[in-house]
Amino acid sequence: MNPKTDAILNEVDKAVVGKRAVTEKVLMAMLSGGHILLDDVPGVGKTTLAVAFSKAMGLKYKRIQFTPDVLPSDIVGFSMYDRESGTFRYVPGVVNDANLVLGDEINRTSSKTQSALLEAMEEGRVTVDGEAHPLKTPFCVIATQNQVGTAGTQPLPQAQLDRFLVRLTVGYPDLDSEMAILRGHQTAQPLEDVHQVCDADALLEMQRAVSEVTMKEEIVRYIALLAAATRESPLLTLGLSPRGAIAVSKMARAAAWLDGRDYVIPEDVQRVFSDVIAHRLILSPAAKLEKHTAADCAQVVLREVPLPHRAK
Repeated sequence: MNPKTDAILNEVDKAVVGKRAVTEKVLMAMLSGGHILLDDVPGVGKTTLAVAFSKAMGLKYKRIQFTPDVLPSDIVGFSMYDRESGTFRYVPGVVNDANLVLGDEINRTSSKTQSALLEAMEEGRVTVDGEAHPLKTPFCVIATQNQVGTAGTQPLPQAQLDRFLVRLTVGYPDLDSEMAILRGHQTAQPLEDVHQVCDADALLEMQRAVSEVTMKEEIVRYIALLAAATRESPLLTLGLSPRGAIAVSKMARAAAWLDGRDYVIPEDVQRVFSDVIAHRLILSPAAKLEKHTAADCAQVVLREVPLPHRAK
C-alpha cells in the first residue's frame, strides 16, 4: 500500500468502519480524476464517506440536497442584474469554488437539474449566458441515490450514468463493525476524529503519478477484448463503449498505484472491472427474465475472456 494513500484511508476508516474495500475504490476514482455514484439504501454511511474524504484530504467541500424544486441555476449559478453598475454579474452555483461536491439523492431532482452537472463533470467548467467559468482543480462529484421510496424520483439517463467513473454500494456492516459503530457514537461524532493528512495540491500530484503508471500492450489488449466481449454478449443489448474501456484503464492504473506499483497487472483490471462497467450496461430481455444483474454479466465476461500473461 502506498504510504500517502494508506494515511488517507486510515483517517476515513475512523468514520466509515469496516468498509476498506469500498473506500479504496472511492480513492482510486479520485486518483483517476473521476466521479463516484454511491447507490445504496439509506443510512449506510454514504454522506459520511464523502465528508470523511473531504476532511482527510483537505478539500473544499460543498453539499447540495437534491429535491424536486432544485433548479439548474442552483448547480451552475446564474446572471443577476446589478442596479448600481447597470450590468449583469455572475452569481456562482454550488459547484463553483469546491474540490468535492456531494450531490445527495441525485435521483430525487428533475432530469434538467441532473443534466446541469454534465458539463461540470466532463469538462471542469460551467457555462452561463455564453460565458465559461472554470471550476477548481481537483474537482470531484460524489453523488448518492437510493432505490427505497422511488415515488417522485427521476432515474439518471444513460448519458449521465456514463459520466460516473464507478458506481459503488456501501452495504450493511458486519457484526463486529456495527458494534464498533455503536460504541463510537456513544461518546463522540466519529467525523470529528478525522484529521487532514494531505491537501488539494497533494491530490493533484498523486493524480499525475497515477497517469504515469505503465500499461503494457498485453493489458491494453486484455481490456479491449473485455470490452468487445460485452458488446457480443447475448445477455446485453448495450455493451461497453470506448469511453467505458478508457475508464477501466484509468481505474486499473489507480489500483496498481494504490498497491505501490508503477505498472498494471491483469488482477488490477479484474479488481475494478465490475464497478466501472456495470452501470454502463443494458441487459437483454432474456437476461432480465432470468433475473441477471449487470454485475453478474460483468463477471461472466471476466470468466470468458482468457487472462494475458502477467505483464510488468
